[in-house]
Amino acid sequence: MKARPGSTGEASGPPAPADGLPPPAERGATVIPDRVVARIATQAARTAQSRRAAVPPARGGATAPSASAAVRTGSVRLHLALDLPYPTDIPQVCERIQQDVAERVAQLTGLRVGEVTLTVRRLVTAAGASRRRVR
Repeated sequence: MKARPGSTGEASGPPAPADGLPPPAERGATVIPDRVVARIATQAARTAQSRRAAVPPARGGATAPSASAAVRTGSVRLHLALDLPYPTDIPQVCERIQQDVAERVAQLTGLRVGEVTLTVRRLVTAAGASRRRVR
């Protein structure tokens, strides 16, 4: 590399493109597998569940959220399954969790989240967390 007169020999500005290479946008694409997006959604759901539904992440009564994802041409559809505390405003809490998960997945993956379906597996009471069922 040539140094300009009066410079110390360091390049200033972006590096020159290599000869023969196409522009970065034409070189390829980053592909994020469905299972990776599902893991990101699971972690986002766990965070949203503890923040929006007041379910501590390590609570014994509630099981961890689960997620599945279907990635297609730059967008993703998510399905979440989680437990909620009882009593709670189920529609409001579910809507907030869906929004939080969609925002976080979009932020971390760059994918457009087209749909977030949420299934409430069960409602967990405070007494149910300490009491075990006998069979």
